[in-house]
Amino acid sequence: MKNLSICSISFVSLIFISVSLFILSLIFLLNDLVYFLEWEVVSLNSMSFVMTFLFDWMSLMFMSFVLLISSLVIYYSKEYMMGDINIDRFIMLVLMFVLSMMFLIISPNLVSILLGWDGLGLVSYCLVIYFQNVKSYNAGMLTALSNRIGDVALLLAIAWMLNYGSWNYVFYLEVMKEDLEMMIIGSLVMLAAMTKSAQIPFSSWLPAAMAAPTPVSALVHSSTLVTAGVYLLIRFNILLSGSWMGQFLLLISGLTMFMAGLGANFEFDLKKIIALSTLSQLGLMMSILSMGYYKLAFFHLLTHALFKALLFMCAGAIIHNMNNSQDIRLMGGLSIHMPLTSSCLNVANLALCGMPFLAGFYSKDMILEVVSLSYINSFTFFLYFFSTGLTVCYSFRLVYYSMTGELNCGALNLLNDEGWIMLRGMLGLLIMSIVGGSMLSWLIFPTPIMVCLPWYLKMLTLFVCSMGGVVGYLISNVSLYFMNKSMMHYSLSLFFGSVWFMPYISTYGLVKMPLSLGWSVSKSFDQGWSEYFGGQNLYNNLVLYSRMNHMIQNNSLKIYLMTFVLWVVIFFSLLLIS
Repeated sequence: MKNLSICSISFVSLIFISVSLFILSLIFLLNDLVYFLEWEVVSLNSMSFVMTFLFDWMSLMFMSFVLLISSLVIYYSKEYMMGDINIDRFIMLVLMFVLSMMFLIISPNLVSILLGWDGLGLVSYCLVIYFQNVKSYNAGMLTALSNRIGDVALLLAIAWMLNYGSWNYVFYLEVMKEDLEMMIIGSLVMLAAMTKSAQIPFSSWLPAAMAAPTPVSALVHSSTLVTAGVYLLIRFNILLSGSWMGQFLLLISGLTMFMAGLGANFEFDLKKIIALSTLSQLGLMMSILSMGYYKLAFFHLLTHALFKALLFMCAGAIIHNMNNSQDIRLMGGLSIHMPLTSSCLNVANLALCGMPFLAGFYSKDMILEVVSLSYINSFTFFLYFFSTGLTVCYSFRLVYYSMTGELNCGALNLLNDEGWIMLRGMLGLLIMSIVGGSMLSWLIFPTPIMVCLPWYLKMLTLFVCSMGGVVGYLISNVSLYFMNKSMMHYSLSLFFGSVWFMPYISTYGLVKMPLSLGWSVSKSFDQGWSEYFGGQNLYNNLVLYSRMNHMIQNNSLKIYLMTFVLWVVIFFSLLLIS
């Protein structure tokens, strides 16, 4: 009962705060308000340490969504983690995680952002290694070390901002475009955002982080850890439009989107497919943000958070029923055995694909229409639309493997929809995944915008989605033929299926090349030549001289006589020479 009460208290509190913040964000949005709250923590002589918080419609709305999703995830965890004796610790870690995210959202100051940023990194490490086994430890280490690169970049940006009067970056955003130093700070912040949002070449940690419990995955991959980088760049959006940084980020994020979409079509692990889907959507957010449409990126960030959390919750319910099996090849006929969970999964999948009038449609369709309207090259245009087709392709493949046919699992599994606590958590997000997109589009874009395009460009999105669905179904349905094809081109399949060798580069690549090179340099120089001619040689000489000195000072008559005779010989030799 004690465990249940902690979950219940957290759930009710977070829901209440979430609703309050949402109402507050509407007031701020309608009245165009921005509040700075400054708290003087300590004042010593002329030096004062001030904590600043930024409240505007964007931060308040994002906080309300994060709290809504985390409250439903905690409620879902009540049943999902029921067998865990340390459920108190798990809930406390999740609450610390959410608190770090809150801190990051309302900070207009690079120093306080670093506190939330590092809090996210540390707690995510604790959550990824929650199930204590070798795979989880490796995944946790990869996650922590990949994110440390971004932390270091943020520390360097803080050090560079010492040249200015304050660490409150919001005061300098207008100056940043003209000033070279500010461009360096901006590029460091962009590097930090790329590590946290897992863009190329830091993509390998995101699928590896699936070692965490499913409720954590639902929280991390929807609204907290991976979106922190996107949110930070939304705040720094002035830097990206019309600069080399925006063009560079557009290329990297477009390739990330393409790579993740392609990799998900080769994957058979249920959670990894959804993780790669998150990576693809992060690439979409980053790419539209780099083109200067920060409101669109924020809009897609919120809608994506809703259906992606629902997707992970459904995946968790399926994994529970499949006796902790995550292989989609062992699934089948789930729509018969688990109709309610299957319905939620299909709605979330269709929202991800951009099915008209679901949450994802309003943001994705608008993004693709704005891209069609923008002045971009054909390669970027191809990446956007082909990646959208790939999204529908792996979604339909997932549905085909899990929902149709017969259950392929050899063991006798009792599949049912009786986990009502988990289902209530999922149904809360199901409603939001259906109505959330239209609601947010009315709020964020109150003035109707007409995107006027030729009919073939207007219909291109629908055509690409339809083709993606057809290809996804065909690949799954005649899988034996395609499997033979993939074995014929094994190296190509390995390349696409292993996310362009990112995991190998991030692990073996670093161990084999830079670390082994560092070890060789250390052995040759630090423990070799420099040691021999440096400290070690000095030590040996000092020992030798001290021994000689000790021998001389050891009152031995023979030594004194020998020394006396030696001096006499030297004296007479000098006399004879002179």
